[in-house]
Amino acid sequence: MYTRLLFTLLACLMLISSAHAQDLLTKRNGDELTVKVVEITPAEVRYRRTDNPDGPVISVWRSDVFMIRYANGTKEVFGNGAAPASSTAPSSATREPLPGEVPVVSNASPNDAILSEPIHLDGPRIGFTVLSPGVVDKARDRGTELNPFLTQFGWQFESRLFRLPNGLSGLVEFVPLIGGLEQGKFIPSISGLVGIRGAKGFEFGMGPNLTPLGANIVLAMGTSIQSNGINFPINLAVVPGSDGVRFSLLVGFNARHR
Repeated sequence: MYTRLLFTLLACLMLISSAHAQDLLTKRNGDELTVKVVEITPAEVRYRRTDNPDGPVISVWRSDVFMIRYANGTKEVFGNGAAPASSTAPSSATREPLPGEVPVVSNASPNDAILSEPIHLDGPRIGFTVLSPGVVDKARDRGTELNPFLTQFGWQFESRLFRLPNGLSGLVEFVPLIGGLEQGKFIPSISGLVGIRGAKGFEFGMGPNLTPLGANIVLAMGTSIQSNGINFPINLAVVPGSDGVRFSLLVGFNARHR
């Protein structure tokens, strides 16, 4: 009987110890998550789920986190907005910034942009371009016979400069492409775009486009699908001109790097 009681007490102590080793993350919408915090950066909070401690690292925007109560009993309150209604922690709590970290001010405006080091997202792009008859005629006048359908291969260089608390991001992109390889042609094009991306991935941008046929303005819009830390962009670009219009559809993938 005493052996069984001792075993039960030890099991309870192990459960209590396991529960105590967990961190409690409270979001600004009132959600509470039992996690193990891995890293806190100026823009993100990264953690693993306690029910899958060897699983992938999950990231949430720092602006979406109100407070973290660590396993040792200490707590960390993040500024940049009002506390969720379900929380009783004082919103005036502050902390010392970590080395190299952007200081957090508890009374910062919720409209303040998160300005950290630019995030770079680079990766390959493939797709096709459809030329209007006027563009085909212009190329013929310059000594190049083209079919109106061109394949495209290239690379996307993207930098995210800032992100607002509502999820809106500012972007700059540089996209060099090579078209016409299926026709035995080598037709380079370079586009530089300035744009924005919404919280749900929809994006819009515009900027200069340069090809052997001349310089024009490119208008682009699209979306990005995220899966396991990889982005899969899908973009439609339109290049209007006095001789006709070019339509391009590009897809690819990219990943964040420093």
